Amino acid sequence: MKITILYDTWEGTEEYPGETADLARKGKKLKRPKLDREEIAAALTKLDHEVDMYVLDGHDASLSGLMRKQADLFFNLTESYGGDDSKDLHLAAFLELVGKRYTGGGVQALCVAQDKVLAKKIVGFHGLHTPFFAVSHRGRFDLERDIQFPMIVKPSSADGSKGIDIGSVVTSVKELMERIDYIEKEFDCPSLIEEFIEGREIYVAVLGNDRPEALPLIELDLSKLPEGMPRIAGYEVKFERDHEAYKLTKSGAIEDLDEERTKEIQEVALTAYSALKMRDYARIDLRVSPKGQIYVIEANPNPWLSSSAEFAMAARASGRTYNQTIGEIVELAAARYGRGGIGN
Repeated sequence: MKITILYDTWEGTEEYPGETADLARKGKKLKRPKLDREEIAAALTKLDHEVDMYVLDGHDASLSGLMRKQADLFFNLTESYGGDDSKDLHLAAFLELVGKRYTGGGVQALCVAQDKVLAKKIVGFHGLHTPFFAVSHRGRFDLERDIQFPMIVKPSSADGSKGIDIGSVVTSVKELMERIDYIEKEFDCPSLIEEFIEGREIYVAVLGNDRPEALPLIELDLSKLPEGMPRIAGYEVKFERDHEAYKLTKSGAIEDLDEERTKEIQEVALTAYSALKMRDYARIDLRVSPKGQIYVIEANPNPWLSSSAEFAMAARASGRTYNQTIGEIVELAAARYGRGGIGN
């Protein structure tokens, strides 16, 4: 099969700008890890596919070139267009308009993933628990019931933990108002205000369409975060490699839950996966409280597929190699189009 790996970049970006610059100042060289697209290309090549890459750089010429690009399937790794990460769903719509077949989340899934408030309402309709919440925008509040401090305040439409950091958990009206003001100025979107759920941060990777499979559970261990720092997977934890929080946290397969409890958590993830129109593969982020209540926090279509990421960890725990996992995603997407054509 001829497969084109589709990814995005834009003028002025680097792969690891902060870390590279910091090491350069210290006179050190950074050994750059392989990018996910490079790992995926290597896996697909080993699986005997014909592989190339195509970049969307935020200019019209790259879009018009995509229209002319021929491939049996596009492995869609785009997360933004021209630096705007709210446009990933528009890229999926473009692919469908011009008749290109692609892996992963469709327009519906990407739209819901961008709108965290809508996603919470949908999972609640399907009988799942999600933290009680309110929405604030330009001085107006929309809430269904009272919520108590502590609260966590995040952008209602950003992804990749943007806008979630050490200041996100608030314990007073003053902190709440200051955080709402920060979100509106920095991200120009409503603030999602949720009750803060103490508990375990659990990720459930899901593969499949007609009969999706929940893979073994992965936990991000936040127990070693510095005293006074909220136990959340904020930007410092996920992306700032030089930050103490990044160095003190790690993800790994869960081994202390019995089969019944594990299955219960997986069933919650599978329900969310279907309710939010995920397809091919996704990651469902959950919190399990000390009392055992399972809360859906977020759904991630097209999660990061690096061999070191949580999705690949879960796949390995299920007995799959990295190459097998990438090949299975391709097979799932190809089978979808075999049944019904573009957009299904």
